[in-house]
Amino acid sequence: MTVTQATFKAAMLDPASAVPAGIVNPDGAPASKRFDVYRNNVAVSLSDALEAAFPVVRKLVGDDFFRAMAGVYLRKHPPKTPLMMFYGDAMPQFLARFEPTMKIGYLPDIAKLELAMRHAYHAADATAVDAQALGALAPDALMGAKLRIAPATQTVTSAYPVHAIYLANTQADAPKPVMQPEAILITRPGFDPQVHLITAAAGTCIEALKKGQSLGQAMATADDALDLGAVLGLLLAQSAIIEIY
Repeated sequence: MTVTQATFKAAMLDPASAVPAGIVNPDGAPASKRFDVYRNNVAVSLSDALEAAFPVVRKLVGDDFFRAMAGVYLRKHPPKTPLMMFYGDAMPQFLARFEPTMKIGYLPDIAKLELAMRHAYHAADATAVDAQALGALAPDALMGAKLRIAPATQTVTSAYPVHAIYLANTQADAPKPVMQPEAILITRPGFDPQVHLITAAAGTCIEALKKGQSLGQAMATADDALDLGAVLGLLLAQSAIIEIY
């Protein structure tokens, strides 16, 4: 009997499922023990990938809880690609709906932050513009200029102090988080992503620039709290602007 991929995949991710018909030992008996070993190895590998992808989430909920939660996640969200470095994209939405973690309101945004850092790490390389390039523009042309932002550049805006929570769980001398909204800019000027605390207005402006809006249009999307000079200075200092046009 031929085993379809769908049948094999469903049985592989369900520990209560019997070995699919057609998977047999040399004597023709169902290969239950060998299939169970394979199924367990797959689950362990996916759980390991999630632990590597979300170390701060794991620290916040504890190792045992995370491992049990990963078992639920991997069966609801099996990999869509063989590249394990991208596994876990649905984790923020999963955490927001997973009943045991729904009371930890900031947890989905911490997962978003860790995902954004991973995407920044694996993003394509890009060459930054000269830091003096913006200053060379005439004042009347500046607001109409568009900036191409480096692929590694990411933002995360949250109703919770995600930057402070992240630092408190990755740095020994970090201050205790204060419950307030925070926004984060992630850049990759070198090999490793860098995390910066920014204002929500700055995050809105940067996202508008990423979508191809001009400086003037990006300013209009943000509120009066926007400090455009500080935003542009940070982007230039972090090699996050790769073209001005």
